[in-house]
Amino acid sequence: MNIKRLGGVVAIAVVALGALAIAGCGGQQASASSNTAPSAAPSAAASPAGGPVLPVASDPIVNTSTKPGLEITGIMVENNVDPVTKEDLGDRLQMTLVNTSSSTLSDLEAYYNMTDSTTNKSEGYYQKLTGLTIAPGASQTIYFDTDSGPGHYPENVYSLYRTSPNEVVIDVKVSAPGFAPATAQVKKAVGTGEKAGE
Repeated sequence: MNIKRLGGVVAIAVVALGALAIAGCGGQQASASSNTAPSAAPSAAASPAGGPVLPVASDPIVNTSTKPGLEITGIMVENNVDPVTKEDLGDRLQMTLVNTSSSTLSDLEAYYNMTDSTTNKSEGYYQKLTGLTIAPGASQTIYFDTDSGPGHYPENVYSLYRTSPNEVVIDVKVSAPGFAPATAQVKKAVGTGEKAGE
């Protein structure tokens, strides 16, 4: 009688331990899944500024002012030259902004559209010009590139400008609150990459 009772207790204990083991394994598996899920997310395509630079569907700048005060006096995408040192720079979208008003300009924003002259493919980019202020009568050159520091803003290294072998026309608009947007156009010639000495 005691042996049967002992056998029954052992059987119950074995079943209980088995259930606990199964539950434990399931819990560990769920925990492992939740711990590894975030690492499965892609982390590539980040720009030096901390995030990818992607095209926008349309120009988000809303500025109907007609008051003069902001101008683009120079723009280039090839054969770039540093406006201060006069030394050659790598190809990039570069422009010089001039404040012709009596007020300091701030909260500037830029939109530029690229169009491949052969395929007619087009893509636009928007950028808040964070940290940029231009004093009355002053000028400031800004760059869209992979460099960092004042006056440098990130670019999409896979844009039409960087990848198309055809001529690419770039239309630029820069806006400051209370003043008419400044506009300019520049063209990348046929070919990709820089030529030696340029």
